Amino acid sequence: MELSVFNIKGEDTGRKVTLNDAVFGIEPNDHAIYLDVKQYMANQRQGTHKSKERSEVSGSTRKLIRQKGGGGARRGDINSPVLVGGGRVFGPRPRDYRFKLNKKVKALARKSALSYKAKNNAIIVVEDFNMEAPKTKEFITITKNLKVADKKLLMVLPEKNNFVYLSARNLKKANIITASELNTYAVLNSVSLILTESSVAVVEQNFKA
Repeated sequence: MELSVFNIKGEDTGRKVTLNDAVFGIEPNDHAIYLDVKQYMANQRQGTHKSKERSEVSGSTRKLIRQKGGGGARRGDINSPVLVGGGRVFGPRPRDYRFKLNKKVKALARKSALSYKAKNNAIIVVEDFNMEAPKTKEFITITKNLKVADKKLLMVLPEKNNFVYLSARNLKKANIITASELNTYAVLNSVSLILTESSVAVVEQNFKA
């Protein structure tokens, strides 16, 4: 698949970039995508949730009413779960939500997500650029030139560029990552995928196997 290379003014440079079919042209595997996104979301969870159980609630341990003859349910002390203010039964405890996923499955999921973007013509290749200082207004102008200002976009850089990152940090619909940080969730969570010319080679190098 060939794509035209644009500059930051939105003009066609006349150059073409050929996307590797082994990365951008495979038959997408929806289940691999599901597993990779599920793992990504699980890894974002802190898992610090905790509620107090019966033994952890502060209160007297005196038995409130006798065991039988009262006509009601049995209850022990004031910390009983059947009473307001008592402990919680089987409440949440701190836990780790992370789980293992094979590298080949993760790679398949990412290639599947990239292939979906390619099939939907949602990939834009822009020539490498740099910014002299963090300027959000300048970054907004670039997105307008590329006609993606009103879309949720993901821009992939070959390496870290603080000026570009800081320029887009305050924009709700813009996300800037490096090619090595590319993940299935980020790709699917964007409407337009913007690849710099150098990042295309890095992405293909990372996922060609």
